[in-house]
Amino acid sequence: MIESPRPTLLFATHNRNKAAEIARMTDRYDLLTLDDAGVTADIPETATDLAGNALIKARFLHSLTGQACFADDTGLEVDALGGEPGVRTARYAGPECDPDRNIDKLLAALEGETFRRARFRTAIAFIDEDGSETMFEGVCEGAIANGRKGDGGFGYDPIFQPEGHHGLTFAQMTMEEKNKVSHRGKALRALVRFLNEKR
Repeated sequence: MIESPRPTLLFATHNRNKAAEIARMTDRYDLLTLDDAGVTADIPETATDLAGNALIKARFLHSLTGQACFADDTGLEVDALGGEPGVRTARYAGPECDPDRNIDKLLAALEGETFRRARFRTAIAFIDEDGSETMFEGVCEGAIANGRKGDGGFGYDPIFQPEGHHGLTFAQMTMEEKNKVSHRGKALRALVRFLNEKR
């Protein structure tokens, strides 16, 4: 059992960038990642939708620890590509992909395309100590830029322009600015509201 002076939330991720982004929004809780919990496994994401993948990861972590935990899965849906990459967002460029290769493939797929509307969608699965499960979702509408802009963020942030922000990409925004409008920020705020009401 992991002890903490604050309520502990285990987050089913090895991604430190993602954990740092979320930790800024959960200062009432002690957020621990898979690495913090000593879990080295890379959890397979085999579901056909975001909610399913989030549940797979959360259930895996809960089965190991018995503690309250949550997991997220995020997809980028590009209208001109029929909603792709969607559930394959993190692995869009193949098994050996990285964020740069994913971005390169997406920009190539949209070359010459003027209709660049897209959205990020995040599903969060929370499992309490008693095993009860609750789902949350956040969506951020926007568009895909013609090229990379900005040095911040991670993943597709250099090419995603959230709606209503004068063409700035997530990578050109501070983490606080991004969290106010991002898909993950919206889903996490719903989770935090739920926890505040529950505890």
